[in-house]
Amino acid sequence: MTTVPSTEPRAQLKALSSTLRKLHKALVDFETARFGDPGSAFEHLQLLTSHPQFAWLRQISEILVDIDERLDNKEEPVDAAAVEAVRKTLDSQLALGPQNSSEFHQKYLDALQASPQVAMAHGDLRHQLAARS
Repeated sequence: MTTVPSTEPRAQLKALSSTLRKLHKALVDFETARFGDPGSAFEHLQLLTSHPQFAWLRQISEILVDIDERLDNKEEPVDAAAVEAVRKTLDSQLALGPQNSSEFHQKYLDALQASPQVAMAHGDLRHQLAARS
């Protein structure tokens, strides 16, 4: 069953955020499994925010923070331009190919190839982005 994407910009941004969160969680789970037992939830949070092995994930974390701040801003309504800006940021950040050879993209490609959960979440996000373009 295919759902029709909402045309309301706030709903579109929330949907992108939700799908990006699923991808982020899959990436965190993948990297955590490679790292090993992080210990308590607090220790895991410490690793995510300060350990070099998890540094590459912060690019996606920062996009999520930006989206959350935009959604929480009561003084400036979410408009189509805001959704388009997020879409372009995600398209650029997650584009695969020789033009993207940064550490982030190398690790992201590795995660895509090694984890079915990451690949599925990536596909869901790419599908959603394509539906909005």
